[in-house]
Amino acid sequence: MQSTIEIRPDDLTDDAARGLIAFHLTALVGTAPPESIHALGVDALRQPSITVWSAWVDGSIAGIGALRELDAERGEIKSMRVADGFRGAGVGRAILDHIVSAARERGMTGLWLETGTTEDFAAAHRLYASAGFVDCGPFGSYLPDPHSVFMTLAL
Repeated sequence: MQSTIEIRPDDLTDDAARGLIAFHLTALVGTAPPESIHALGVDALRQPSITVWSAWVDGSIAGIGALRELDAERGEIKSMRVADGFRGAGVGRAILDHIVSAARERGMTGLWLETGTTEDFAAAHRLYASAGFVDCGPFGSYLPDPHSVFMTLAL
């Protein structure tokens, strides 16, 4: 019997969600120089322009993802992370689909994201590409960076 993935808004007061964000930040160390790591910590994710969702399976946190409103029509995916024990179980796809649906419901016409370039990010690249994201140049305040891949999806 396959477990259900429950996705819910997260205010990041729960220790499990905060722990997954901390793990995400720690795991990024060494994947690029510090100035090329654009992940957000808990306090930064609490900005009014950012909505965070967590995914839960059988009472355990399985993943997290966020949508930052760049403006009324454009959003950025932030802090996508699947807990190691849930990799390959469809959690990343479920969170991504949820964020894309939320962006559409808000009337956004496009989504963007920045992710890393090392092999650590290969599964993420495949996930985003399979959802229709395509490579693009830097957006917003990002600058060209050999350690970053930028992708976009027209909604």
